[in-house]
Amino acid sequence: MKYQIPEMRKNGGGAIVNNASIRGLIAANLINEQESKAQHNIHFYCTSKHAVLGLTKSLAVQYAKDGIRINAVCPGTIMTPMVMEALSEQTIKNYGNQYPIKRLGTPEEIAQAVLWLCSDSANFVIGHSLVLDGGLTIQH
Repeated sequence: MKYQIPEMRKNGGGAIVNNASIRGLIAANLINEQESKAQHNIHFYCTSKHAVLGLTKSLAVQYAKDGIRINAVCPGTIMTPMVMEALSEQTIKNYGNQYPIKRLGTPEEIAQAVLWLCSDSANFVIGHSLVLDGGLTIQH
C-alpha cells in the first residue's frame, strides 16, 4: 500500500483488498497432536493476520476521504495447490467436515469476493473484513 495509496490519491481514489484469514478473527484451534506438530508456528500466523486487519481498518479510516476504499478478505482453508500438496486427502476431508457446508472453499470463490470489493457495487464498504469460510467461524 506504500506505493499504491499515493497513486490512488493522485487519481481520485480506488480500492485495495488485503488478504487476511479467519485466523485474524479467531484463535488457532489445533485439532490433534499431528496437526499441532504440522502447524507449530500457527500463533505467529494468527498474529500477522490480526495485524493485517488492524492495518486495514486504520488506513481505511485515514484514506476514505481520498476516495480510497480499503477492505480485507478473511478466507478459511482454501483448496489451493499448496493445501493439496501439504495435506493428505483424509486431512482435507476432515477439515472440510468441520465446515457447515462440508467442504473447503475454492480460489475462484475468493476471487469473486475480491472482485466485488473492488467494484462500484461495494462503494459503501470501507474497512470491512469479509469472512469467506463456509460458515466455520459462526460455530465458535
